[in-house]
Amino acid sequence: MNEMILLGIKVVSIVLGVIILLWIIGFRIIPNDKVGIIEKWWSTKGSLNEQIIALKGEAGYQPALLRGGIHFRTPFIYKVHIVPLVTIPQGKIAYVFARDGKPLEATQTLGKVVREGNNFQDVRSFLENGGQKGPQRGIIREGTYAFNLAQFVIITENKTYYLKMGNKHELDTILTMSRLISERRGFEPIIIEGNSDLVGIVTVHDGQSLGSENIICPIVGDNHNDENYHNNFQNIDAFLKAGGYRGRQYQVLADGTYFINRLFATVEYIPKIIIPVGFVGVVVSYTGSKGEDFSGTDYKHGELVKKGYRGVWNEALMPGKYAFNTYAGNIIKVPTTNVILKWISNQNGSHKYDENLKEVNLITKDAFEPTLPLSVVFHIDYRKAPLVIQRFGDIKMLVDQTLDPMVSAYFKNIGQTKTLIELIQQRNEIQAQSSLEMKGKFDHYNLELEEVLIGTPGSSKADTNIETILTQLRSRQIAKEQLETYETQQKAAEKEKELREAEAIAKQQTTLTESDINIRIQENQGKAELMKAKQDAEKIQNLSEAEAYKVKKQSEAEAFKIKITAEADADKEARVGISKAIAAREQVNAYGGPQYKVINDVMTSFTNAIKEGKIDIVPRTLINTGAEGEGKGANAFESLVMLLLSEKLTEIGENKTIEESEEILKIKEEIMDNLREKKPIESEGN
Repeated sequence: MNEMILLGIKVVSIVLGVIILLWIIGFRIIPNDKVGIIEKWWSTKGSLNEQIIALKGEAGYQPALLRGGIHFRTPFIYKVHIVPLVTIPQGKIAYVFARDGKPLEATQTLGKVVREGNNFQDVRSFLENGGQKGPQRGIIREGTYAFNLAQFVIITENKTYYLKMGNKHELDTILTMSRLISERRGFEPIIIEGNSDLVGIVTVHDGQSLGSENIICPIVGDNHNDENYHNNFQNIDAFLKAGGYRGRQYQVLADGTYFINRLFATVEYIPKIIIPVGFVGVVVSYTGSKGEDFSGTDYKHGELVKKGYRGVWNEALMPGKYAFNTYAGNIIKVPTTNVILKWISNQNGSHKYDENLKEVNLITKDAFEPTLPLSVVFHIDYRKAPLVIQRFGDIKMLVDQTLDPMVSAYFKNIGQTKTLIELIQQRNEIQAQSSLEMKGKFDHYNLELEEVLIGTPGSSKADTNIETILTQLRSRQIAKEQLETYETQQKAAEKEKELREAEAIAKQQTTLTESDINIRIQENQGKAELMKAKQDAEKIQNLSEAEAYKVKKQSEAEAFKIKITAEADADKEARVGISKAIAAREQVNAYGGPQYKVINDVMTSFTNAIKEGKIDIVPRTLINTGAEGEGKGANAFESLVMLLLSEKLTEIGENKTIEESEEILKIKEEIMDNLREKKPIESEGN
């Protein structure tokens, strides 16, 4: 029993001895996800004065860390503080506060970046290379780091990593800094998306002061080839070496992601300047040095400078989107399309420049006081837009302070030279005249007038005189319109008549067409027949000419023959004729004269005709042609004979004596009696 107790005491003693030995030799096991911060209790090299980190082996916090594993640090000399590794999540930023280092300069708010410090993990290098105490310019990106939390306080979005030292004032400073970073959303990078149409205005809180003459800091270190290129304020030391000033920066942040220390610079988001189609942007720069005047010697209203200088830029910005810093200047949008200004109450053009305009009050030549509504159309040449802005400030001031009084005065002058009726009736002439005359006035202000439009003069509700005049004019016009209506109706009736005739013709169009075709066919046939007839005539003519030539030759021969024969026959006939003539003369004398000879020949021929034709001398049917006289009637045959004999005998008897005439009548009666009795006519000698 005693042996068992003694054995147990030995085991406990051995264990305690081992534990005491391990404690004496400083046996430590540090997990891999933690580090050990060494604090030295005492040293033969003495203690620190103002420092926190002992770089030369003094008593105090040592710069080196103990990483995961087994370590031996005797507790008689060292105290080991186990702290976790610091992990920064993806897309987040952590800030560093240094407890030890050189003090900040008067112009500094953040400690400079020490490249040799291995991103704040090498305390010795940080301090030996001029690392400064206080909040640091450098930031920590995503990843896991082994920090000496006795030297550095690491501030993340969710937790602040530090080694407690019992300094309440320091803790308050760290908490204030953490709160400020959180308010500035400093634990996240700056992200400007393209579809947001925003730009970032940067205000730097570190560096030298700008001075009172400038309101915004100039651009520095923005060239990629520059050794001091600060990459959009992400490299703080490069920005400061390039001569960057604290304050609001002229350079802006465009679309992209930026890891910027919010203790160094804050970002304000403003919309991009959008110049729509139909406008240009005239830039009035508040910053830059004095530039050369490009306005020309004739322009007395200010200077125009090139881009980048202070003043009104001589070249306007064309339509588009611009990442423009509105703290550094102003962009005035000037319309280049037609601008309509309406001098009409409660009516405005699309640009709203005429909100303060109303009808022009006139006094006419005949003492009426109408109001005249107007519309003026003009536009601004985009190349002259800077001149207009330099002269007037903006388009609204141009309209209110210049165009309104100028146009109103012009039409007041026109109104004084016209009566009310002339003002109404001559509106077109006045409008054309005003457009022409006012072009020069607008051109003087670098404006291009397109057109002046005049409305109908009006009157106030209390003034009825103008309305009376207008009523009379309307009545007169109605009468004229009625007259024109009647004339139009008359013309319409005539046209309707023509239409009806045309419709009737159209209904008979087929017949007319067929007739026209038949006419053409007949015309063509006639032409063909005419052509054939001409050809036949030519043929006949040719044949006739040939035949005539033949006959002519034959006739010439025959004529010669006939001539000879005729001469012989003529001589013969002449001789025979002379003989017959002598015999006839004797025969005529034998009848008592030529007239009796003629009668005898006629009656002989007539008698032979009756005889050979077996004609009834007395017709079977008697036709009386007149009243009966003395018991005698005359038929047609008798009348015919009597007519013949009367004409002949009368003609013959014209040259006879009375006795001879009576003899002739006696013969006439005898002949008629013989005819009635169907006896032959007997002629006596005389």
